[in-house]
Amino acid sequence: MNRLLINCPLPIWIVLAICLMSIKNVYAQVEDFQSEWLNTDFETRTVDLEEIFSGGVPKDGILAILEPEFIPIDEADLLPNEGVMTLELDGQIPRTYPIRYLLWHEIVNDTIADTPVAVTFCPLCNSGVFFDRRLQGETLTFGVSGKLRNSDMIMYDHNSESWWQQATGEAIVGLYSGSELISLPGWTESWKEFMERNEGQGGLVMAEPQFNRRYGQNPYVGYELSAMPFLYQGEFSLPNIMPLARVVRVGNQAWPLERIILEGGLVQEFGLTITWTSGQVSALDTQSVGEGINVGSIRVRDTNTGKDVPHDLMFAFVFGAFFPEGQLMFMPQSEQS
Repeated sequence: MNRLLINCPLPIWIVLAICLMSIKNVYAQVEDFQSEWLNTDFETRTVDLEEIFSGGVPKDGILAILEPEFIPIDEADLLPNEGVMTLELDGQIPRTYPIRYLLWHEIVNDTIADTPVAVTFCPLCNSGVFFDRRLQGETLTFGVSGKLRNSDMIMYDHNSESWWQQATGEAIVGLYSGSELISLPGWTESWKEFMERNEGQGGLVMAEPQFNRRYGQNPYVGYELSAMPFLYQGEFSLPNIMPLARVVRVGNQAWPLERIILEGGLVQEFGLTITWTSGQVSALDTQSVGEGINVGSIRVRDTNTGKDVPHDLMFAFVFGAFFPEGQLMFMPQSEQS
């Protein structure tokens, strides 16, 4: 007999009833999902469906951009300190994607030369990651599912309608479950930084999408200073840091932004050079995306080669939720126990 039942102080019939109710709830959840997601294989998954919740919008209620257009720097009408997500692939003209658009669309499907790219931004997590859209010989196209797990956006691919965790690039439900997208070495900076570095050298800026949205205005006013994340269902167990404090994640390690700033904007350890520069403002603070508090810009490079390294400047609760075995670097490497 199951050891749990032998040692349990509750009568066996109550334990069995609880188990049956739990199973019933899971089946009800699957039925709800299946009514909207007819092509998704819910039998194949790596997470418990009870961890997944509606974000308040249906499938494609937030429209991903499928064919972005670009304009030269001198045609863009952006605020100097607002954030943009920048990608500079070898041998290609640098491209940047204003967060004022990603706040409303969350995913941009782009192709740079021969590289199909997904530009992703989850406002509730402040997580902005570039992914290569190729997987197993196919090129995937991504949309916004309207679902959340640990407050993080769940993406879906149009090919199989598998569900993908934005913060990790991992497929969690459907045909591709267990697969992982390759992250690309982009970063977030102020429009002024991108403009000054690329003006006169051919930098490209994503043009304003042709949708009726309040681009330039923040739909999450005040979220920057919230005590807890919106729609978060999990526990927050990271010590000595607030849930919405920013951390720089590289792999399974993360550096508190506050530490990097206090050390003069430069941290060098574990073969990485992490730099911070003042100027970029939070898009999640005031109504205008260009007038929030100064959070600055992070760049992560390989110390030996100088090449950019994939990273994410996310809220601390996201790191705790998706990288529970990860290491939070409060102290220099030399002082780590």
